Amino acid sequence: QVQLVESGGGSVQAGGSLRLSCAASGHTYSIYSIYCMGWFRQAPGKEREGVAGIHTGDGRTSYADSVKGRFTISQDTAKNTLYLQMNSLKPEDTAMYYCAARAGAVCTFLLGRYQYNYWGQGTQVTVSS
Repeated sequence: QVQLVESGGGSVQAGGSLRLSCAASGHTYSIYSIYCMGWFRQAPGKEREGVAGIHTGDGRTSYADSVKGRFTISQDTAKNTLYLQMNSLKPEDTAMYYCAARAGAVCTFLLGRYQYNYWGQGTQVTVSS
């Protein structure tokens, strides 16, 4: 089992920045079985969409077109923590942001939500114009 806890959400004005964190915990074997992690978001009335993902083994990343050049996903393996640095925020970035992990099998599509088997509770990001 893997537990994921997000933090760092809040309210900012357009053009501002936020950094989200996701702390992973659980049995050592479970943590080491994580092959990829990702950030997803869901706005009211919309489906959950992939924002950014990372292969934990080699650090390869993938981003949604809507956030490329503005968001950066990174990991601190020593702290079992995933980050999402969000710059130049826009009102359309407003959503609940979720951290996700895929454990026990390799990842084929970092932004595909159905392959992730562990999810955090989410942290709200609100961007005002």
